[in-house]
Amino acid sequence: MVKTRFAPSPTGYLHIGGVRTALFSWLYAKQTGGDFILRIEDTDLERSTQASVEAIFDGMTWLGLDHTEGPFYQTKRFDRYKEIIQQLMDNDQAYYCYATPEELDEMREKQKANGDKPRYDGRFRDFTGTPPEGVEPVIRFKNPLEGDVVIEDIVKGQVTVSNTELDDLIIARSDGTPTYNLTVVVDDWDMKVTHVIRGDDHLNNTPRQINLYNALGADLPKFAHIPMVLGEDGARLSKRHGAVSVMQYKDDGFLPEALLNYLVRMGWSHEDQEIFTMNEMIKLFKLDTVNSSPSTFNLEKLLWVNQQHIQVTPIDNLVTNLIPFMDAKGLDVSKGPSLALVADLLRERAKTLIEMADGAVYFYQDFTEFDAGAAKKHLRPVAEEALRMVQQKMADLTDWTAENIHQAILDTTTALDIGMGKVGMPLRVAITGGGQSPAIDMTAQLIGQEKCLERISMALEVIDVRKANA
Repeated sequence: MVKTRFAPSPTGYLHIGGVRTALFSWLYAKQTGGDFILRIEDTDLERSTQASVEAIFDGMTWLGLDHTEGPFYQTKRFDRYKEIIQQLMDNDQAYYCYATPEELDEMREKQKANGDKPRYDGRFRDFTGTPPEGVEPVIRFKNPLEGDVVIEDIVKGQVTVSNTELDDLIIARSDGTPTYNLTVVVDDWDMKVTHVIRGDDHLNNTPRQINLYNALGADLPKFAHIPMVLGEDGARLSKRHGAVSVMQYKDDGFLPEALLNYLVRMGWSHEDQEIFTMNEMIKLFKLDTVNSSPSTFNLEKLLWVNQQHIQVTPIDNLVTNLIPFMDAKGLDVSKGPSLALVADLLRERAKTLIEMADGAVYFYQDFTEFDAGAAKKHLRPVAEEALRMVQQKMADLTDWTAENIHQAILDTTTALDIGMGKVGMPLRVAITGGGQSPAIDMTAQLIGQEKCLERISMALEVIDVRKANA
């Protein structure tokens, strides 16, 4: 059975690159009926924080990337790592290294001066003498001295690395704590991970880890190294490119499905399709067709994808996601039209849930003044006759429907022999307070007859003031 894993370090926020790695691992497990493991790699005791752990959980929960096993914590597995390290020592596959930091620095400087690649020279690999006093040794793995490591990578293809390029990596620090390359091998082995899907910044670690697998007699997982995400300037994605916590995208009004849709298209495609439901992603995603080149993060494209999802998301789901943004604006949606109807009306225009909440304000909150630019342009004395007439026709309606409101507007244009805009735009400003809204007849229906008539009267007062000051 397929087992994938997502193994973040809780030393900061969960960012876009990490989420894409998690998504690809999750999708592959889902489509194969396998398991998706969440593992917290918290062995960096100085930098790991509980706040970062919670941020990972919050992000994964919001995105709906549910795990079937875990969460596992590396800090709770130290006894197991010590057992493996001791096994390697007992089998003469690892050794104590007493080289001091100063000695290692001197060694690297000499290598650089000679034009060689800086690397540990194995000086304590076969050491049998008396250990120097006052030095707490690290433990190094005896990397093979000959041969090649061949990585059959699902994304990168075949990658070959000579063992002469690899030095004896440290598997335990001088304080006894295990290092990343040791813990990740032991964890993936113990947890029976079949597919290691991760960023290609880990590709340099893979040959070292393969040698560790072989030393332990463990079966190798399949590897898939996903290219990194770049900013539009070609540099590695950073905060200035939008590489913020994934929860910031929630706060900025993005739907989780939209963010995942955007990320799945960064390095993978299915024909010309741009918009995917979660079920379509699970069904169509192919790990072996992931592009081996880096992807570029583009906020404008993400906004477009979010807009497409806002338009097609089931209304109950859309409302659930929208409510916190309405609450943040202090809008009581119980005192006004159905939020589902308002959201359905606004969804064609909104790029984010923040924009949608902004556009919903006049449905639930009265205003005391009109947008200055819109009022100057449309609430002029020339619009008074049309506004008064359409107000009267709207007041006479006994069945307050969008169709009847639309007919009242049409009848006004016919009676006055003017274009639709001469009635519709002043009316829009009057009942919404500004110059932008969805279809005015549907907007007016949701605002309600009484409020519409009150707001038109307020607009007529503005026109009266302008006439008096003319």
